Amino acid sequence: MAKHDEDGAHAASPPTDPATARDVHFAYKVDIVVIGAGQAGLSSAYHLHELGLPAGRGFLVLDKAPSPGGAWQYRWPSLTLSTVNRVHDLPGMAFADIIDPGLTEVPASEAVPRYYEAYERKFELPVYRPVAVKVVCERSGRFRVETDRETFSARGLINATGTWETPYIPDYPGRKRFKGRQLHTRDYQTAEAFAGERVLVVGGGISAVQILDEISRVTETLWVTRREPQFRDRPFTPEDGRAAVALVEDRVRRGLIPGSIVSVTGLPLTPALRAARERGVLARRPMFSAITPEGVRWADGSEEKVDVILWCTGFRSSLDHLAPLQIREDDGGIVMAGRLATEVARDPRIHLVGYGPSASTIGANRAGAAAARELTATLGLGGGPASKGPAE
Repeated sequence: MAKHDEDGAHAASPPTDPATARDVHFAYKVDIVVIGAGQAGLSSAYHLHELGLPAGRGFLVLDKAPSPGGAWQYRWPSLTLSTVNRVHDLPGMAFADIIDPGLTEVPASEAVPRYYEAYERKFELPVYRPVAVKVVCERSGRFRVETDRETFSARGLINATGTWETPYIPDYPGRKRFKGRQLHTRDYQTAEAFAGERVLVVGGGISAVQILDEISRVTETLWVTRREPQFRDRPFTPEDGRAAVALVEDRVRRGLIPGSIVSVTGLPLTPALRAARERGVLARRPMFSAITPEGVRWADGSEEKVDVILWCTGFRSSLDHLAPLQIREDDGGIVMAGRLATEVARDPRIHLVGYGPSASTIGANRAGAAAARELTATLGLGGGPASKGPAE
């Protein structure tokens, strides 16, 4: 948490707030505001730093979380470095420089925040936290960024708010009448919390099957998905990754809502999931048509009683604070442009990283670099040891 100097200005409380009181004072008018300090936000900040923008007046990072780590700090304890897909290096500093790669059973919620904290310190990135951005609107050719602490005026924006703050739960008939518990992926902590209960897991993504496997070891589970899951029992190649990203990129360039990467890549059939399949845990049922007070009902009239419905139905991009800027199309999509589809076509002063094709950790790194270069070029900034243009 931030402390106060004698003059009342917010001062840094390292390591959670590398920005100094002087940085924040001068950043009231700032060239570029980066919103979010996860993988995408830190990558963007690094490249703005490398392009010569001064911390504070040239660029500033606003992060809602009280400490470094992005959404990783909220993940369930059983998600360890051995079970997570992969933690990609941020530019300029390897993950292995901070975390021993041999410590595979360390929770990702501990390891990644330590890495991000060290990264912010090494490059002296001006991350100001905890600061919740409430709304962004346009005022006299600049962006007015209103937060729960200060109001900033910026020439350009890089939004890197991810999806963790916007869990998605589909509205099925009867959902509000269900007498049991309803939780979302972001609420999950331990399988033991469900012991003795009959749990229905809804969703066909990687988190869904990992959580299903864990809970099935301590209690009875059911699994439903909207589509038949496609498991992948071969290595995921770079060509597979490029093909998946290309499909999502094509969607956002046409202004469509980003599709699921898993729907393109399939689910990796890990040893744990092979064992779960042998135990009959992955016996998927089609999606139900309604929720009853005691459980769920299918279109054919069959019913199942459950104590818990665990919605592993994903997240949506956290972009409500940008609503006044009217960047969405009528159907909710956003037309994206630029080399890696980070630039909002309606306003090139706005870049979205961690959106669409850059939603993966490796994609976020590349997107951060592209967004920083393209936005500074649009604004006539960067390219040397100091910013070429003042934040006027």
